[in-house]
Amino acid sequence: MHATGREVRRGGSTETLGILEDSAREPRAELPEALPEAAERETGAVDQALGKPLGIREVATLIGCSAWTVRQQCLRQGLPHFRASRSGKLIFYRNQVVCWLIEKQKERRW
Repeated sequence: MHATGREVRRGGSTETLGILEDSAREPRAELPEALPEAAERETGAVDQALGKPLGIREVATLIGCSAWTVRQQCLRQGLPHFRASRSGKLIFYRNQVVCWLIEKQKERRW
């Protein structure tokens, strides 16, 4: 008898159950990796469209001004942003900020 087998006594006779024997020999099935790849593709498309998420200080550095100027002037002029919570944290996406800058430069040319 194998160490993984189990003996059962019924009416004076002994039977060996090989349930554990079979499962010990067969490798476990692995889950397909199609679902994580699909999620990565969707996330990658969003990352390409929006760009890296930035905080207000990072946007100020990108534009070349202070965080105060971003909050007081650029937001009023239509700088795209996302307010993460009621606390007031602002999230910007790099590609949207760059596109906004390009549009603002085109508006100012005569």
